[in-house]
Amino acid sequence: MRRILAILAALLLALPTPALAGTRIKDIATLKGVRDNQLVGYGLVTGLQGSGDTLRNAQFTEQSLQSMLDRMGINVRDARLRTRNVAAVMVTADLPPYTGTGTRIDVTVTSLGDATSLKGGTLLMTPLMGGDGLTYAAAQGPLAVSGFVVSGQAESITQGVPTAGRIPNGALIEREVPGTFRDLPELVFELKNPDFKTATMVADAINAYALARFGRRVAAPRDQRAIALMRPSNIAQTRFVAEIGDLTVNPDTPARVVVDQRTGTVVIGRNVQISTVAVTHGNLTVRVTEAPEVSQPAPFSNGQTAVVPRTEVAINEQSGRMAIIGGSDLQTLVRGLNNVGLKPSDIIAILQAVKTSGALQAELVVQ
Repeated sequence: MRRILAILAALLLALPTPALAGTRIKDIATLKGVRDNQLVGYGLVTGLQGSGDTLRNAQFTEQSLQSMLDRMGINVRDARLRTRNVAAVMVTADLPPYTGTGTRIDVTVTSLGDATSLKGGTLLMTPLMGGDGLTYAAAQGPLAVSGFVVSGQAESITQGVPTAGRIPNGALIEREVPGTFRDLPELVFELKNPDFKTATMVADAINAYALARFGRRVAAPRDQRAIALMRPSNIAQTRFVAEIGDLTVNPDTPARVVVDQRTGTVVIGRNVQISTVAVTHGNLTVRVTEAPEVSQPAPFSNGQTAVVPRTEVAINEQSGRMAIIGGSDLQTLVRGLNNVGLKPSDIIAILQAVKTSGALQAELVVQ
């Protein structure tokens, strides 16, 4: 018996310990002042298989092509260009924070004229500027286009977006954004979903860790979004932020129902509650059909052929079941809606009616 108990104890010790449920702070909050910068530029894509811009319709493409050839010593001002292998494009990219010179980033290329496809094209060197008008990167390289278009004389097939593509590592950083991580005036975590309770929980988790690690409190919530930190003097700023970001909390979620009427999508939050209500829902369909008839006169009469209007009206009302919906948790609410046997469009209508009656204890967001 003792041997069996010893084996069971050894097996229990060998089992992996369950991970603590929670979300890392760096996944729900960002450090204030550490952000991306958007870049944009105008350029030309060449090497297309006759799917580029029509120069007569897109005059800016012709002007850009002429200016580029002029800079290369080729005079085409008096020539009539008829190429279809060039397309004018807009190039966009996000410059990560504290990116050094020589680093490569991805860029997105989208058509600006009447080009039908950018597949197989190559972007010529395009300066990318920031909001201050300065050039921070230069993009160039072959495009990766996932969409395509195939057309014939009587039919065409299009999949995806053939007039947009990406260039992985297509831009080279030429200028650094002023400022470094050490130049931050203060360390402030900002929640992606502002909430007073979540901000307090984050501050409590940081202070509990700091008391054990440094013997002092280092976090104080300012409002529903920001948590200010005070870095101890015996730890580097980068290591301090890294250790704080790995702490886990259980963020509080607001009671919210999001409804998308176009796609019929309904997303119900965890804390949504409905006061007990009785709901019935039935569909009423009215169909009006016009079927005019031709009235022929009798033989050898002086009558005339006439069109007589004829309207058919059909009314169909489906029977609805009465159901009591209400509960203190999400499972009970979903089970009650499913018991009524409704389609997504019907659920949307019921949720809007329940919200109007005051029984939906949540925010209803209709997109």
